[in-house]
Amino acid sequence: MGELTTPAALLARLAALDACACSDAMDQLGLSGVARGLRAFTVAERVSGPVITVALGPADAARTAGRHLGTAAIEAARPGDVIAVAAAGRTDAAGWGGVLSLAATVRGVSGVIVDGACRDVDESTTLGLPVYALAAVPATARGRQVEVAWNTPVDMAGVTVAPGDLVVADGSGVVFMPAERAADIITAAERIAAREAAMADLLRAGEPASAVLSADYERMLSARKDGQ
Repeated sequence: MGELTTPAALLARLAALDACACSDAMDQLGLSGVARGLRAFTVAERVSGPVITVALGPADAARTAGRHLGTAAIEAARPGDVIAVAAAGRTDAAGWGGVLSLAATVRGVSGVIVDGACRDVDESTTLGLPVYALAAVPATARGRQVEVAWNTPVDMAGVTVAPGDLVVADGSGVVFMPAERAADIITAAERIAAREAAMADLLRAGEPASAVLSADYERMLSARKDGQ
């Protein structure tokens, strides 16, 4: 089993799972990781990978930008990383834009998640970069918000996210997973996905929905001690 829990193997396994299976697995394990309200604004593509964090705050006389937000995270990113921008839900100014998307794609970043607004949606779509956010707005961050930290724990729509945590995002939403529980979450999600695939086969074979979606299905997320 050890070879299946290396960082690379976990990422490959996570890439085969969707946000719903991962959310269900976290429910089963008594964990919470759903960042509510975030949705895709560019390409409809599932994103998963390790997180690099960026924290934003309001620009004022005492807090001005020494460099543009997100650039340090982009330069530190490895192919497959996901940049998470914590903008405290602010939607009157964009916490991510098109030039940043271009720089991120050059570095091989697999996606960007903004707890706030994004802009230049058409540019990011053309680049093929998945961007998840609360809203899209044309207003720039310049003069409105600046980066106050990066690669530190942040709050993403009510979920505490640390650098190196994992994330999966798709049409259903965004789920963050603490790195130290990633193996447990992914294993549980795989079991849930396999169970639901078997149920789908029964439905396609003509089994009644009431029989397939039985009381046992309602109890499926109960914590199991036997590893089943």
